[in-house]
Amino acid sequence: MVDDKAVVKASKGMFKFSQVKKMYKFSAFGIVMILLSMCAILATVSDKFLTFDNLFSVFRSFSFIGMMAIGECLVIVAGGIDLSVGSVFAFSGVVSALGMTQWGLPIPVSLSLGLLSGVAFGWMNGLIITKVKLPPFIATLGTMSIARGLSYVITGGYPIPNMPESFKFIGSGHIGPIPFPVLLLIILGIIFSVFLRKTIIGRRIYAIGGNEEAARVSGIHINRVKIYVYTLSGFLAAVAGIATVARLGVGQSTAGIGYELDTIAAVIIGGASVNGGVGTVFGAIIGAAIMGVLKNGLILLNVSAYWQQTVIGCVVLLAVTLDLLRNRKSARRP
Repeated sequence: MVDDKAVVKASKGMFKFSQVKKMYKFSAFGIVMILLSMCAILATVSDKFLTFDNLFSVFRSFSFIGMMAIGECLVIVAGGIDLSVGSVFAFSGVVSALGMTQWGLPIPVSLSLGLLSGVAFGWMNGLIITKVKLPPFIATLGTMSIARGLSYVITGGYPIPNMPESFKFIGSGHIGPIPFPVLLLIILGIIFSVFLRKTIIGRRIYAIGGNEEAARVSGIHINRVKIYVYTLSGFLAAVAGIATVARLGVGQSTAGIGYELDTIAAVIIGGASVNGGVGTVFGAIIGAAIMGVLKNGLILLNVSAYWQQTVIGCVVLLAVTLDLLRNRKSARRP
């Protein structure tokens, strides 16, 4: 039997929930202020930023990264990393698209196949990491190539058009004034925020990321929890991939290239630690919003697409560097 109270007492270095509440409040305030400051600056330098159409375009575009960032957040909090999310994003999307347009399957069945493909890749990631004992970086790098390659194989490299109109609502529809992808992100954010911060499994995820050996001593089934978080990451990448197909009206094997970088950056910018044990779903979503606003601002300022990648790379390095400095400062405290 697992003594869940012992999880937070098993070692001095293990995650403590009283500490994370303080860190959560401080981190949440900081990243929200960064987001608001960016919006204020862009509103000053571009009169197009605060237009209704532009704002809703930003909300809709970062919602897809936000969905993947939730799954990546679970993985990073548990002390891992998932580089396959962009490729799983593409593969799940084209599987659903092929089901609806070429395989003659009903929309619900096609969506289920796409979601199951994402779950399968996530489960495979977890299995390789826990049973084969490959480092998460290597394991997910391999499945990233596998998922991308299979996307090209099943499509022949060609886009898949002619999506059913009813399916497009998932990516392009509105409920009231709110775009459906934004509403979907809000719902997923609430569900997984409660899951991570209020449930027993969520506590175990934090415990594993904070101190895996102490978590093992306290009776937590480490492998089971790791497989669980990677499976959820694959599932959420699939949700985002399918929603993007619905938004664009076409399935593409090239979709999601580079999204793993954006997703990891969103989670780290949102206050998660690359060492594990620290991070929140809310922070990951705000991090995704910061990435979305940054990209939109660069476009409005007519910055070259090549320079956009350079800026995003610099932001990732800055976020990781600040995280490392924060960890060193915490380690020096008595």
